[in-house]
Amino acid sequence: ALVGSRGSARRWRRARVREGFKMSIMSYNGAAIIAMCGKECVAIASDLRFGINQQQTTAVDMKKIYKIHDHLYVGLSGLATDQATLAQRFKFRHNMYELREARKMRPETFASLVSAMLYEKRFGPYYAEPVVAGLDATNGYKPFITGMDLIGAAAPTDNFVVCGNNEESLFGVCESMYKPDLEPEELFEVIAQCILAGVNRDCLSGWGGVVHVISKDKVITRTLKGRMD
Repeated sequence: ALVGSRGSARRWRRARVREGFKMSIMSYNGAAIIAMCGKECVAIASDLRFGINQQQTTAVDMKKIYKIHDHLYVGLSGLATDQATLAQRFKFRHNMYELREARKMRPETFASLVSAMLYEKRFGPYYAEPVVAGLDATNGYKPFITGMDLIGAAAPTDNFVVCGNNEESLFGVCESMYKPDLEPEELFEVIAQCILAGVNRDCLSGWGGVVHVISKDKVITRTLKGRMD
C-alpha cells in the first residue's frame, strides 16, 4: 500500500508538471514585431529567431516582414506555417487589386482587406497576428500603422504597435523611447533600440533583427546584431 501511494503521488506530480508546460500555439515559433510612425515615414522591425516547440532554435534568419509594395509592408507573428500562407494570400490579393484598379492599394484599404480575410476564417482562424505599416501616397504620405488579433480586430494608432510573445517588454521600451515626428534616421535608432531591448529578456524571440524604414522616396533596410544565446 505504501509503494502504491508513492507511485500515485509521483504520477500526480508528473501530471501537474505536464499541465504547467501547456503553451499557446501562438508562441510555438516565437516572434517580436514593432511598427512606429515618424514624420512622413514609418518603420517596422522584427526579430530573426525561428524556434520549434519553445525549446529548439532552428534558424536565425527567419523572414517575418513582407513587402506588399514600395510604401506598404506587413509583419506577421504566430505560427510560421500560417505566416507563410497569409503572406502569399495577401500578396496575391494585392496583385489582383492592382490589375483591376491600375493603382497601388492604400495602407488603410489593405488593412481592411487583411481584417476581412482573417474574420472570414474566425471559426477556424489562422494562428497569426498581422501588423500593417505603410505610407498613404494619396494623403501626403501620411503614416499608417495598425495591429490585429487572429480574427482581424484592427487597432490603428498614430504612435507605435507591438505584437509577439513578449508584448509587455516591447510596450515598456517603446513607451520610454518613442517620440512623435521623428525623422527617418532618428526613427531607425529608436525602433532598433526598442526591438533589441525588448527581446533581451525573452527566450522565444531575438537572435538579431531587421528594420525597414519607409519614406516617400526610399526604403532603408538594415539588419541588427543581437544576443545569440
